Amino acid sequence: MNAKVLSIFCLFLVIAPFYVHGQESQIRLLNPSLELRVNERIQLEAEVLNAEGEVLPDTVVFFSRARRSLVVSREGELQAIKPGVHTISAMTLGMDRIRQDFEVMVLFPPITRVDWEQASHTFYTGTTLDLAFEVRDSLDAVRSIDDLIISSSNQSVFSVNEFNQLSLHAAGIAQLNVLAGTEQFSWPVEVVENKAASMSLAVTNSSSEAIKTGDVLHFTASVMELNGKPLANMPVQYSFVAYPDDQLGQGSSAQIAQDGRFVANHPGKYSIIARSGAIQATMNITVEPRKVRRSLEVVGKGIVPDVKTSDLWVWEGVDGRDYAITGTWGARGEAFLWDVTDPSNIHTIDTVQVDARTVNDVKVSEDGSIAVITREGASNRKNGIIILDVTNPSETTILSEYTDGLTGGVHNTFIYENHVYAVNNGRKYDIINIEDPRNPYTVGVFELDTPGHSIHDVWIEDGIAYSSNWGDGVVVVDVGSTNSADMPGAGGSPNNPTPLGSYSYPSGWNHAAFPFTSKSTGKFYVAAGDEAFPYGLDTQGPNRAAGWIHFIEFDGWDNPDEVARYQVPEAGSHNYWIENDVMYAAFYNGGLRVVDVSGDLMGDLYEQGREIALFLPSDPNAAIPNSTFTWGPQPYKGLIFLSDWNSGIWAVKLGEAQN
Repeated sequence: MNAKVLSIFCLFLVIAPFYVHGQESQIRLLNPSLELRVNERIQLEAEVLNAEGEVLPDTVVFFSRARRSLVVSREGELQAIKPGVHTISAMTLGMDRIRQDFEVMVLFPPITRVDWEQASHTFYTGTTLDLAFEVRDSLDAVRSIDDLIISSSNQSVFSVNEFNQLSLHAAGIAQLNVLAGTEQFSWPVEVVENKAASMSLAVTNSSSEAIKTGDVLHFTASVMELNGKPLANMPVQYSFVAYPDDQLGQGSSAQIAQDGRFVANHPGKYSIIARSGAIQATMNITVEPRKVRRSLEVVGKGIVPDVKTSDLWVWEGVDGRDYAITGTWGARGEAFLWDVTDPSNIHTIDTVQVDARTVNDVKVSEDGSIAVITREGASNRKNGIIILDVTNPSETTILSEYTDGLTGGVHNTFIYENHVYAVNNGRKYDIINIEDPRNPYTVGVFELDTPGHSIHDVWIEDGIAYSSNWGDGVVVVDVGSTNSADMPGAGGSPNNPTPLGSYSYPSGWNHAAFPFTSKSTGKFYVAAGDEAFPYGLDTQGPNRAAGWIHFIEFDGWDNPDEVARYQVPEAGSHNYWIENDVMYAAFYNGGLRVVDVSGDLMGDLYEQGREIALFLPSDPNAAIPNSTFTWGPQPYKGLIFLSDWNSGIWAVKLGEAQN
């Protein structure tokens, strides 16, 4: 068979199924157009046709494949939320179900405001600067600079290149013109003669200690005239040349920001270069390895051989002994109580079984007397939470079952000051008073109002709740902030949860959040973790996950800035804990990772050699033998306890620092 015939044959194989489908029944939309403006609503009308084009008596229902951008009811009431091309699906309800996808175009609103952030600057010949605009449309949504057409009224004075950089050529005045759809915005640009004669470069946060990978250096360039007078607002471009110790296929060896911050990923020599017009300054530095590696030894383990283990909590009991509680996933609705006083002899002392398939989360009150476990998959569809008396963990008793408004399933909880914050049906969190644990009652609810919103987890610190909301990211809410909170609250309470701020990122994978203040710098961060399974989830065998931990610096609730990440290339993040500038992170198939998060954080923490230790728990007698899938860690009394989905509970200990 020649290549041409083979190509035609292959093409037939590809298109033939679609051709046959085209001769069968199909759904036809009767709407003349599926082009909408933001917030516009229409009623979809559809009919079902057989192969002969005859209308069939069948019902069509609709659903959105982009719930955050298009909202559609089952009956076909469609509302456009976000601009772009999105997809809806239509499906028949008859015996021979048909499903078809249709594209909906949501038009971008017109741009109505463009603010040039450098309009008040002095501009000097021979220099170049990156243009920065705040662009907003008629709905006050932020738009991209890519939506603008930028030009100069006089190319001999200044020009604008394809990278939106302003190059200043000669003294004079010209207009900077910005075209946004049909709207035009203009600013006069006065270019003056460049009198720069010299430049100096300094490190403002240097110390006598050696520079290590991961250390963030702050470089400042000063530009002077011939008489030594400083020149204000001189644009400075920072760059570097790397001479890494390892020249064999080395990846990106460092990162430099245009505010002068520099961090090296790999050891070696670096030349930091600051340039303004025709002058430049250079500083050479040597960067040494971070050398934070430590050994890690297994102290003890409690293998769960027949079901998968979910979350854990370790605490000191009212009797002074040490205990742990672990949940189970997709099994018999059990929670196991463990005595871990002797971590080399971890053993179960009690089992609580409830009507559920999954006991996903377990939490214990600060005084060690009350535990709360969650329920999903109850046979009577009444899920909710179970409140336990754990004053004697070997004889745990159920104090109450609370399901009011929680029947859809509770995935995660947090106990804070006699209240349980229960993630309810993946949509909101209910705030439940448990001052009398036998008679709990709901006092408040927090739910977002964004289209298609969902929630996975909530964590409370100093009266401030940090919830993880997938596509809506981390949402910060005042539920009774205290004076010890890292940043000011807004007068919220359990019965009046008050939003403070939020941060989201493009992947929409936000699964967990952990707030912390750096012990070494005093800066406040929220570590926002992903969860994703791009390869699927096999409940009977080994798995791989994806995603990383985003470090968001909050300088005020309305000013979040994602500054760093910790990403394990072969695995994905799950739960984690940060204490004394050390992060203990579960990375599913990547096991436990112990990470140095001291100092300023910038760039790729994994590449910077900040990983202190790793541990891959596995056991031949586990529910999934010889396979790692670490769920969550907790540092406790000099040890690290962790739960592993495949194998159970482990206790490990960090050893001495290694060279």
